Amino acid sequence: MKKKIKTALISVYDKKNLKPLLNILKKNKIRLISSGGTYKEIKRLKFKCIEVSEFTNSPEILEGRVKTLHPKIHAGILNKREKKSHLKDLKDNEFENIDLVIVNFYPFENTLKKTKKHETIIENIDVGGPTMVRSAAKNYKDVTVITSSDQYEELIQELKKFRGSTSFNFREKLSRIAFAETAYYDSVISGYFNKKTNTIFPSKRIFHGILKEQLRYGENPHQQSAIYSSNLNTNLKQIHGKQLSYNNYNDIFSALTISRSLPKGKGTVIVKHANPCGVSTKNDRLESYKSALSCDPVSAFGGIVSCNFKITRNLASELNKLFFEVIIANGFDGNAVRILKAKKNLRLIDGTNYKSEELLKFASFNQAIMIQSEDLSLFSKKNFKIVSKRKPTSKQLKDLIFAFNVCRYVKSNAIVLASNEKTVGIGSGQPSRLDSCQIAINKMKKFNPNSDNLVAASDAFFPFVDGIEKLIQSGVRAVVQPSGSIRDKEIINFANETDTVLLFSKTRHFRH
Repeated sequence: MKKKIKTALISVYDKKNLKPLLNILKKNKIRLISSGGTYKEIKRLKFKCIEVSEFTNSPEILEGRVKTLHPKIHAGILNKREKKSHLKDLKDNEFENIDLVIVNFYPFENTLKKTKKHETIIENIDVGGPTMVRSAAKNYKDVTVITSSDQYEELIQELKKFRGSTSFNFREKLSRIAFAETAYYDSVISGYFNKKTNTIFPSKRIFHGILKEQLRYGENPHQQSAIYSSNLNTNLKQIHGKQLSYNNYNDIFSALTISRSLPKGKGTVIVKHANPCGVSTKNDRLESYKSALSCDPVSAFGGIVSCNFKITRNLASELNKLFFEVIIANGFDGNAVRILKAKKNLRLIDGTNYKSEELLKFASFNQAIMIQSEDLSLFSKKNFKIVSKRKPTSKQLKDLIFAFNVCRYVKSNAIVLASNEKTVGIGSGQPSRLDSCQIAINKMKKFNPNSDNLVAASDAFFPFVDGIEKLIQSGVRAVVQPSGSIRDKEIINFANETDTVLLFSKTRHFRH
């Protein structure tokens, strides 16, 4: 069902690309109503236009806060064109139809990025714009609503095709987009007030996100998938390789989370299926990569490498010797890019501007969403208590904190063996902590059999002596674990009997 447009109301903050639109409206003899800066811009472009205050016979008041909030505006938009009682109400009040509403909103979201001044932020909450858009979107059977300058060209083509009219399908589609626009806008405002008042878990939480990319598929080819961000830019720049998949993104964010927990500008992380399979913080960057790889070179095959520094030619040549899905770095020099681009499908990601700023983590199950604060705090000596008679050397303490930091990003039950600023064995995702110990030990014996100064980290307490006993028998001389078991004293006594360093973490760090 086509609807002829005779009158259009235009009120836009973003005034770009108006002229081509105004030309087609003029060609189809569509009368224009506008207000404020939009009215001035239309007049500057030399098009005829009626100011809203003249149309409503009511002046703008309250410094422009009230201008389009008027019965003549909303009755003109909301009336059902074929309902007699509506037509009578319009006639009795001398109101007339408005067939096209073109509105975009005050830039509330951009304002948040530019200032923290509450008064300025409040003044950039649009009221009249979203109200008109909701009215027009509700009455899409009769009214066309445009909410972005990106839609102008499509409207122009529609008006050309139907000689000044719009089709039902077109209006319905734009209505759907309009309601998403107002909902998104309000969700950003709601989020601002939650943050301002430090309300982490409000009784009603509104989520918002911008589609960054529709992915090829989800975890498996038969599943659909897309990535949304609360910001149009996730601060990840892909500079080479084929499109990223759902699993790629999952691994990328896992790898970057670990990388950003390491000392600034230092560290190599290798991830496979969201689990680290090798981490090193050695100062020499080439050695750092080789050390991370040596932890489990078999699992690293087809994984993701994240370097907390810029990749140069020598490291790029070394990286090219093995198959990786993705390589992330804080930049690549020209020679490194040239070398790595030899593999056409290898994704290269510049993560220089990526920051782990999100304080909440979400997990969804059917119609339920669980939310928790992220586990991003950086560890220092004060987070641990030495409970054994033997005290750690400064080198042991550094390795213990390093191992425990890696351990919190390993799927529970998690055990990490480390030596000299690198992981040498990782056991992950086992229902039995004893099994995780054995897996970590087996990895070490297979790939790093000559490891010295061996330390171990557990993401939770050992419920029995058998776990820590297995680690000590494999050569571990220092262990860090959270406290909390009814057998903590037994674990401490066993550590003292075996002259082992034992640290208790003051907090537990599961990752399920």
